[in-house]
Amino acid sequence: MDNLTLKLKIYQRLNKLASFDYDNIQDWQIIEAFNKGSVDWCRRQLHGTNYTKTGDEGSKRRIDDLQILLTVDTLTPLEQDKYYSATIPNDYFEYKRVSFKGKTDCCDANDFVVYLVEEANIDLYLRDPLKNPSFEWRETFCTLLGNTVKVFTNNKFDISEIKFTYYKQPRRVEFAGISNPYTGTISPVDIESEFKDDIVELLIDETVKILAADIENYNTNQISESQVETNN
Repeated sequence: MDNLTLKLKIYQRLNKLASFDYDNIQDWQIIEAFNKGSVDWCRRQLHGTNYTKTGDEGSKRRIDDLQILLTVDTLTPLEQDKYYSATIPNDYFEYKRVSFKGKTDCCDANDFVVYLVEEANIDLYLRDPLKNPSFEWRETFCTLLGNTVKVFTNNKFDISEIKFTYYKQPRRVEFAGISNPYTGTISPVDIESEFKDDIVELLIDETVKILAADIENYNTNQISESQVETNN
């Protein structure tokens, strides 16, 4: 959906197409509210705190709605004591999976199964013979800490690269010629939402809900909140 249509729909929902005499809504406010609404909506869908109580890949609809955000990045890890670490991409939003090929001096690279675990229990996992990294079983675990992913090897095998699958941050929309509220600079071109149009319709309701609350129009706020969830 192009940004002009996006703005018209938001003004229509706010009943401001013909009357701008009550709490004028500036373009930068629409940008900020839409981008905030996009993040809020995505977090609810991923965590299952929505009307249908289905989270990340909990249904075909959730898979279809969120697949646009799912991406894979190849990370170059740095060897540490008992683990390899790599910096998480800047557009990281939520973890999905880690995969890699581990190898030893005598064996070729093989695919591993990697489990995400709690940083607090690392010592227990390393001591447990059924849970610690195993080249024979092609299994290990990883943690997230300080914007890095740590893949544990217990010095039993080597890793040359990590495939990091994650949900990226939803793209922020920008309006050409309008100040970007995040950078303070004038946006030279339109940047449109990457979601398909039916999702953008829900994000418009999410945006209207935020703007209506900002101008204390609680009737419109309640209607938009109902719309965005029951059509989810």
